[in-house]
Amino acid sequence: MKQSEVKNLSVAELEQKLTELKKTHSELKMAHAISPIENPLTIRSLRRDIARVASELTRRELQ
Repeated sequence: MKQSEVKNLSVAELEQKLTELKKTHSELKMAHAISPIENPLTIRSLRRDIARVASELTRRELQ
């Protein structure tokens, strides 16, 4: 997910996306702890997507 895509979402959509991404991230971390997943870089990209969405939410709250 790119920053330009994040900026086009509404606040409600951002909050929904954030919870969805966090859930997916925790599931992938658990799966990776049990048996290594095929592409561990997906965990990193999910973590960065979570940060993008959270940063955008914070930025909008401060405005």
